Amino acid sequence: MGGFTFREMILTSWPILSVLAVMSIISLTVILDRFTVLRRARLNAAALVANLVKIIRAQGAAAALEYCQRFSQPAAKVMEAIIIRGGGREDRERAGQYALQAEINRMEAYVQVLGTIGSTAPFVGLLGTVMGIIKAFQDIAINAGAGPEIVSAGIAEALITTAFGLLVAIPAVMFYNYCVNKIQRLTQEIDLATYEIIEQLAGQTGNPQ
Repeated sequence: MGGFTFREMILTSWPILSVLAVMSIISLTVILDRFTVLRRARLNAAALVANLVKIIRAQGAAAALEYCQRFSQPAAKVMEAIIIRGGGREDRERAGQYALQAEINRMEAYVQVLGTIGSTAPFVGLLGTVMGIIKAFQDIAINAGAGPEIVSAGIAEALITTAFGLLVAIPAVMFYNYCVNKIQRLTQEIDLATYEIIEQLAGQTGNPQ
């Protein structure tokens, strides 16, 4: 048991742990990137529409368009597409839906990577565990009559890959769910806001361009 150390377990399991390390780096990169994007995407759509309604009533659609262009958030981009489109209610609705889908696609970029890592990392770890247990039984066969340390060392080396697999998967799954829920909430807020702005523009005439 004297030579049975954590460092030796890592060295023994390095092929599987290397794969998990790469997955962990990719996962962390995506988490930081999507967290930044979603944090910057937050904008009170209801307050934006309320301001736009006031501007449209007081100054017209052209001033409202100029106001939207001050912001880079998805809600403002969708409102801008609706105002600049002109035409009837159906034309504006199509423009809004197209712009909203484009913003959703931008926010969802790389999120599926987290889902993939979250679902596959435990299986990668399990593969390492199975390989380690096979090795442990081989050691038992080779060292017939040896003490329990042979088995315990081999199984410990095997289980470490499952532990690392779970450590990689848990944050990926948690943040994947966070991203999905956050995007759904933003989408719902923008959807409600588009209805209000289209209603307000329904009585307006002329093209802001």
